Amino acid sequence: MKNRALIIVDLQNDFMPNGALPVPNGDEVIPIANAVQAHFEIIVASKDWHPVNHGSFATNHKGHIPGDVINLAGLSQVLWPAHCIQDSLGAEFVPGFDTHKITQVFYKGTDPKIDSYSTFFDNAHRKATGLADFLQKKKIVELYILGVATDYCVKYSVLDACHLGFKVYVIADGCRGINLKQDDSKHAFAEMKSAGARIIHSYEIDKAK
Repeated sequence: MKNRALIIVDLQNDFMPNGALPVPNGDEVIPIANAVQAHFEIIVASKDWHPVNHGSFATNHKGHIPGDVINLAGLSQVLWPAHCIQDSLGAEFVPGFDTHKITQVFYKGTDPKIDSYSTFFDNAHRKATGLADFLQKKKIVELYILGVATDYCVKYSVLDACHLGFKVYVIADGCRGINLKQDDSKHAFAEMKSAGARIIHSYEIDKAK
């Protein structure tokens, strides 16, 4: 189908089990991300792409540690270990992730003053990444989304996609969460479903209606 696209969220070294901000079992997403690409003509991937002085890094706030919550640019902000710094090895796509069919890569989190979980906008919706315009020009109406982390970048990408009017499918077996709190991923799936997204498994892609 030419009116659908796959969005692969943040399969970068720093989010893998040995990375700076490891998503537990994040590497299990890679074979699924590779396998499902055969179903799509348009495939988009995102990258966290932070400057070294990014405001979400705990190291840039004296006296704070990862997991602390501060006010950043008027928004509640979880502080993270420094990760996905521009042009670093940690920001590169993880080895084993097949990128040959990727149509375009979109970069997020480039403004040091504000974080950007969603592949569409920063966390205050002040700036767009260009992804929505790209999809509209390609006449895409259905989005299939997978990646890391379920409870942050995947969730906010899905919520924005639903708000923009796309028909959204979340490929659950192709997602892994951070789970700062035990049930964060469970709650994220519920929130995405409540927003209108359909939660499916990879084997259901061509059955989803």
